[in-house]
Amino acid sequence: MHKPIRKPRIGDVAARAGVSTATVSRTLASPDQVRPKTRDAVMKAVRETGYVLNVAARNLRTSRSHAVLAVLPDASNIFFSQVLRGISDTLHQHGYSLVIADTANDPAREREHAAFIQGGRVDGVLLLNGRLLPSPAAKRNGHRVPTVSLCERIPGSRLPHVETANREAARAMTEHLLKLGHRHIGYLRGPAANVLEHDRHAGFCDALAAAGVALDPQLVLSGDFTIAAGEAAAKDYLALPQLPDAIFACNDAMAMGLIRGFTAAGITVPDRISIAGFDDIEFAAAYIPALTTVHQSRGDIGARAAAMLVDLMRGNKLASRDIRLSAEVVMRDSTRAV
Repeated sequence: MHKPIRKPRIGDVAARAGVSTATVSRTLASPDQVRPKTRDAVMKAVRETGYVLNVAARNLRTSRSHAVLAVLPDASNIFFSQVLRGISDTLHQHGYSLVIADTANDPAREREHAAFIQGGRVDGVLLLNGRLLPSPAAKRNGHRVPTVSLCERIPGSRLPHVETANREAARAMTEHLLKLGHRHIGYLRGPAANVLEHDRHAGFCDALAAAGVALDPQLVLSGDFTIAAGEAAAKDYLALPQLPDAIFACNDAMAMGLIRGFTAAGITVPDRISIAGFDDIEFAAAYIPALTTVHQSRGDIGARAAAMLVDLMRGNKLASRDIRLSAEVVMRDSTRAV
């Protein structure tokens, strides 16, 4: 009868790495708080011994879950892919796992996801949905759970926040269209209640005013950030007495919808009309024509927000509570000079 093989223990890791078991525990729980040389030795010993951390037992001892909840308004939106990658990579470096909650813009779902917080199943929250969670949901055992908002600013909130400088970026894109010689410029808005839309529309108006170009209200249409909204807007623009020289869409999906709608109607882009977007999602460069857009450092937004949250969860003081990252205009084939 074969003797059962004993599972590797933390003491085995400590012996192989030449450190104490306390150092191994600290390395696995808070790798950034351990010297790189020690951390590398411990992680090498973990790999060589095949040691697997008993997460459930650790959580019981520490009353920590070592997990973070990211609340998204729409997980199917490709915009969030690189943001989540930045979040996930950063949390992994600090020993935290990521739980994703898709609210589908439904407040009822937000209340359901609150069970993760109230049940002690996460140590921190990242809000990408542009809204605060219901008050009871934001607390655990009477204490507010560390929370950071990102991407879409929450009106009136004092939470630490990371975002793109949207107004400045939208102004830069509009200035680019003006430099190309366009003066009859349309703007396709996002949802009326969306803070990003307000900032980007303000930037659009700033650039026109600075250039002494009057805003034509007929050329400002409403959308909902979808390709379908762009296609519908193309039909509305075609119904106007005069087609705009260019259109700046509040996001890439609507810009792609505009191109699709105009192309279907026999209006070539950019020969007859220039189209620009905002976000620089993965498909923007591969679209036909390749989309001129505003590039957001989405991965950096996620990484910076996750790093802020890690500091909050560990009781560290934040160097800054409001981070606004610059963006750049990426000139491609969907715009041209006139």
